[in-house]
Amino acid sequence: MKTRLIAGAACLMVSITLAACSASDDTTTDGPQELTVWLMKDSVSQQLLDRFEKDFELTHENLTLDIQIQEWEGIGERVTAALASKDAPDVIEVGNTQVAQYSASGGVVDLTDKIKDLDGTDWLPGLAEPGKIDGRQYGIPWYAANRVVIYNKALFAEAGIKAPPKTRGEWLEMTERLDSGKTQGIYLPGQSWYTLAGFIWDEGGDLAVKEGGNWKGTLDTPAALKGMDFYKRLQSLGKGPKDSDEAEPPQANVFAEGDVAQMISVPGGAKLIEEADPGLKGKIGFFPVPGKTAGKPGSVFIGGSDLIVPAASADPDGAYQVVKALTGTKWQTELARTMSYVPNRTSLASVVEDDEGTAAMAAGAAQGRATPNTPNWAAVEAGDPIKQYMTSVLTGADPAEAARRASSSITGTLNS
Repeated sequence: MKTRLIAGAACLMVSITLAACSASDDTTTDGPQELTVWLMKDSVSQQLLDRFEKDFELTHENLTLDIQIQEWEGIGERVTAALASKDAPDVIEVGNTQVAQYSASGGVVDLTDKIKDLDGTDWLPGLAEPGKIDGRQYGIPWYAANRVVIYNKALFAEAGIKAPPKTRGEWLEMTERLDSGKTQGIYLPGQSWYTLAGFIWDEGGDLAVKEGGNWKGTLDTPAALKGMDFYKRLQSLGKGPKDSDEAEPPQANVFAEGDVAQMISVPGGAKLIEEADPGLKGKIGFFPVPGKTAGKPGSVFIGGSDLIVPAASADPDGAYQVVKALTGTKWQTELARTMSYVPNRTSLASVVEDDEGTAAMAAGAAQGRATPNTPNWAAVEAGDPIKQYMTSVLTGADPAEAARRASSSITGTLNS
């Protein structure tokens, strides 16, 4: 989910309180009315918020903005309570995989009829699909972030590798060449299950699917097992621990020791590497996670944010104007360039082409997906059956049997 992804490069919650009157031309007020908009902390810099506030108020005469910051801790309970109240915020930023959880309460406005007005025909699927419940659009894509491959240019040059790989086959071959002597071809912890999900999706599999009215874990399908097999082969070309994820130990610190050729992370991981070893500044490169064929990057998990409008909003028209401005071309461009995020539409990918890391991320985002679209997926993550499955396979367990156990656990949790 969003918290884990952007924490490799960060996870966020901010609250904007906006004073506003309805955007309708026939509405008469004595003065601005407040709109409250909650955004994730650190999603947006204060400088960018200040610019947005000034521009929004100039272009929306009767709307004013009062920006507040909300902490991430406990935000789920606060959002749920707000949606059930009569005094809800007017716009709330939520993680892209959380829309199902919140919309299940019935307290979120259906914005399906606004898709065309919001230029939503080419929204990133990894943001748009989780915001769609039973064919109706409740979450409007705001921004995205996803993993790329971060590599040590010097170690690539020493191995005679002149360009990043274009396919998974080339990637495996290059990583084998790099994995020599003291150099680790790749540092890939055994429990990086978001990375595994991408390999499974590339094979045509999934983590879970809905059949009829019930969910079913699908790690034991032939396609999913192929994805795990590729993960195992790649993970063996380094010294990543088989029983932990990228946070234990922090993989950026491991990379900064200088003998790791590659790691999989959001681009912001490069800044953490440079902080640990300033000598690596300018020596780090990026490329999208390769796919099975050239010209099409591999599938990746997309983390990021959608915007929702609570049904209890006192001014849904004004709330919609805020959503439209934040997700429109002007502020998508500002947001992407200022915060190094991926814009919400594939047609805007070119606005970050001058930033190597963000450009690699945007290329991969076109193949981005999210976790199964069910309110119970958070409970699956809390139980960690996928991580346990991965460690079992990497330490010698029979993949098919381990996958059956994990799939059974996922099935039980999703249908409880």
